[in-house]
Parts: sequence; structure tokens; C-alpha cells
Amino acid sequence: MRRYLSAAAVRLPAKLAGIFAVWCVTLLYVLFQGGKTSFMLFTMVSVLLAYLLAGGFAGVRRARGARTLSGDGDKLDVLHAGGHLRVKLEIALPGFLPLPFIIVREMLKRHNGESWVFEESVVPNFRGRGELKFQTPPLERGRYTFSDTEVASEDIFGLVEHRGTFLAQGQFRVLPRIVHIPRWMLYERNSRLSGPQASLSPSRRETTQINGVRDYVYGDRMSRIHWNATAKTGAWKSKEFEHESLPKTMLILDGTSSAYSSSAQFELAVSTVASLLGYGIRERIGIGMCCLDRNTKVFAPAESGTERQKMVQYLIDINGEGKGPLVPRLEKSSRMFPKGAYFVLISPQTGENVLRTLRWAEGMGMTPCHIQVQNPPGMRRGDWQDELQSHGVIGYKVSALHELPGALGGN
Repeated sequence: MRRYLSAAAVRLPAKLAGIFAVWCVTLLYVLFQGGKTSFMLFTMVSVLLAYLLAGGFAGVRRARGARTLSGDGDKLDVLHAGGHLRVKLEIALPGFLPLPFIIVREMLKRHNGESWVFEESVVPNFRGRGELKFQTPPLERGRYTFSDTEVASEDIFGLVEHRGTFLAQGQFRVLPRIVHIPRWMLYERNSRLSGPQASLSPSRRETTQINGVRDYVYGDRMSRIHWNATAKTGAWKSKEFEHESLPKTMLILDGTSSAYSSSAQFELAVSTVASLLGYGIRERIGIGMCCLDRNTKVFAPAESGTERQKMVQYLIDINGEGKGPLVPRLEKSSRMFPKGAYFVLISPQTGENVLRTLRWAEGMGMTPCHIQVQNPPGMRRGDWQDELQSHGVIGYKVSALHELPGALGGN
């Protein structure tokens, strides 16, 4: 008998076990003593114990919730690194027992294992419904998921604490930071940094091949008017001609873990690639990407926004876990690199490993270029740019994302 009582005491909370012991005493008091006083005490303790047990089987243990995520606008469209996220969690507590307040604990997990905990008290209404609103801290690039929500409450006497969990779906992705790049000297005609295949992107001549129809712009010649489209729509329409093609570009992101001295430096490299992808889409440049991470992933050059979105989405989950020299990892996917393309290596590395990579690109018929991602200002810088120039290779250096437009534009 003592063994069963001990097992039951272990399962019950300490305070609840104490109240159950008092109930047993009052029961014995009624059985052996009798009288109105003993019966009154037994009734009060029984009601209290029933209330505590009912609160354990209802309320927070069967709590449910729904989560709504929103960004700067009314809904979550696109969230870039450094932005905030507003979260609204609606909680429903079944049952009719009143609860003075509940403690809600949320956990937000990032794809690399980092996590944030949000804890707040909520006062539910008479229907057992409550609402929790909070804002996340500035979020970095990555994939985020909310784990199980924990809800805790105490009875109105503060004797016993009850806990429950529920899962309210909540997943979202944070895109890398980007910066607008107005111009890139690599593509400017007659620039000392340009290769023999470069042409001036703002002055790309139009071909005679019609690419579509666009709205009439004041100043268009009469020969450009598309009369059939104008007659069908009732509005002036002009012919859209294809432009001369620019050399394709391959962006090579060095994901070697030992090459980066900090996570901020790797984030700068990822943001550089994302910003260059945006420039390529705006300028209608066939641009591709190669990520040298734990696994090598290559995207063929493309001009469509859809392909660009696939590349940016891939950048969200990259962690920089690559190992080994660059050339052997590039050779596995050498057939994906088109001849005559620009080979733009984004890497903090310098020295023979990078020179060997750039020579490999030249041997594949591509024009090499290196964007050196440096440590923040104030740290040691070498003469790597002079060495690249002596080898006839285009080189840039950036230590912060806001420096990228000026470095590429020659400012």
C-alpha cells in the first residue's frame, strides 16, 4: 500500500499532493469523528481539490492557438535581413474555469541552430481567449520556424501550476541584405577594367528583332508605333525591340569555412552576390551563380526574374561549410561555365589559391574578376589589388555592403 501511495505522490505536484493529504485527513475526521464541523471541512477541501483537478484536465492543457505574421505592411511579402517581424498569437483556452492570467513562452529557431525566446503574460477574457503581440529583434538572413508554444497558468489561489503546449504553424524566410548598384565598370565600353567582350550597357543598341509591345512613350518615332496593337487596345502602343546581348556572368561565392574570420564577413559575401544578381536582372544580363559550400551548386546564366529568385532563395540557407581548394570543386561543374563569360569570384581569400582559380577561369575561356571581401575597417589590409593588376586581372575590395556601389562604379 505504501508503494502505491508513494508512486501517486511522485506523479502529483507537491502542493496538490499536500492538498490531497489534507483531504484524506478530513475524510478520516468525518469517518471517525462525525459532526457538522468535520463534514463542513471535508466539503470545503473536496470542492477545492475538485477545482484543482478540473483545472489540470482542462484549460491550458488543451490550449490551441493560431499565429499571424506581418512585416512592414499589413502582410508578410518580402523580409530582408535587418528587418523586424510582427507576430500576433491568438490563444483559445477550452473550459469554463476562470484563469487570472497565463504565461506564454515562444521560441523562434533559425536554420543554423540559433534560437530566441519570447515570454509574456496574457490575461484571457471570460471566454478563455487571449491575444499576444510582439516584435522580433532585427533578423539576419536565414530560414526561421516557431517551435511548440508553452502555456502556463496558476489557479486563483496560486497553489498549483498547470502547463500545456500547442503548435501554431509559423515559418518564414529572411532574404540577404542587398544594395542598389547603379553601374558596374566591368560592363562599360572603353573602360580600362573591361575585357574585349564588354559593351556599354546603357547604350546597348537595339536589334531589328521585335521582342514585344509596350506603352507609347512621348518622343517615340512614328516607325515604332505598333498600329495593330493600338487599334485593338485603343491606346498608343510602341514596338519593343531586343537589345544586343552582353557577355554572360558567373558569380562564384566562396563558401570555404576557414576563409572567413567572422560570420559578418560571410554575410557580406552573400549580400554582395545577392546585390549583383539584382543588378544583372535590371540590366538584362545573363547572370548565373556557383556556390562552393559543403556541396557545389551551379545555376546556369539566365535573364529571367524567376531564375534570379531561385538563386536568391538558395542563398538563404547557405552556411559557409565548404572545405578544400577552389579549383577541384569548380572542375566538377566545369561544363556549366559558358565560354566568354565573366568569372566573378567573391571571396576573402588571397594568394596562390585565388591566382590558381583565376588562371583556371582564363583557361576555360572566361574573363576573371575578383571581389575581395575584407574584414571591417581598422583591420590589416594587404596589397592584393596591386598583385591582381600585375596579372592583368580586374579586382575590387569591399569591407562593408554600402561600399559596393562605389567600388564597382569606380568612385
